[in-house]
Amino acid sequence: MWLYRSGDDGKSAIILYDYQPSRSGENAANYLKGFSGYVHCDGYSGYNKLPEITRCGCWAHLRRKFVEAIPQKKAKGALQTTAEIGRDYCNSLFNIEDSLKDLSPKERYLKRLELEKQVLEAFWSWLEKNVLSGSALYKAVTYARNQKPFMENYLLDGRLSISNNAAENAIRPFTVGRKNWLFCDTPKGADASAAVYSIVETAKASGLNVRAYLEYLLQYMPDTNWRCQPGLLDLLMPWSSQVQEACGK
Repeated sequence: MWLYRSGDDGKSAIILYDYQPSRSGENAANYLKGFSGYVHCDGYSGYNKLPEITRCGCWAHLRRKFVEAIPQKKAKGALQTTAEIGRDYCNSLFNIEDSLKDLSPKERYLKRLELEKQVLEAFWSWLEKNVLSGSALYKAVTYARNQKPFMENYLLDGRLSISNNAAENAIRPFTVGRKNWLFCDTPKGADASAAVYSIVETAKASGLNVRAYLEYLLQYMPDTNWRCQPGLLDLLMPWSSQVQEACGK
């Protein structure tokens, strides 16, 4: 199941699920055909097949690699491990981001260049130190080095995020329910699930009472000639004023 979510651009959130039989990057390329702009994603190389986009790396994924490399048992009072230092560089960036969350995109853009650019330069310089091959820390460092071309692209626009946690949070409801679907193994069923989850999660992101919204759609959509007049669907979208009034919490 592929997940696409709009970013924090000041507009209503759109959350879309798309079932495909494989993890090929061609699926994302086909789904986003005609789209140009920024795409936040993890380190999966399949996303390199997306044309006309600026790929933005996820610092939450990079940070997780260093956290996983921290030894489970550490002597009390021992010096910081190299993995902890890498994690702390990431923490510094997230702490700065937290202090900028209430700024406008333009203000955030300028403050990032002022406050985060120096942290990033220090991190990449530190990363050049030799690390023991084959260790968990080596994997974390290798991941960071490989993702470097994408990791600073969030600095290009104040609307961009430092991570793709919004997408991670949006896919979580599906992964939780997946445990109950062991025997739901038809493509039609997966497509139906993708459609329902797209409606439900976008409704939740728009602050709607999901049950009320589904009832609203079932009541009004059958009488709407949306096949001939697709523009009528705008009135049924979660962010429309009529829907917000009728189904808002």
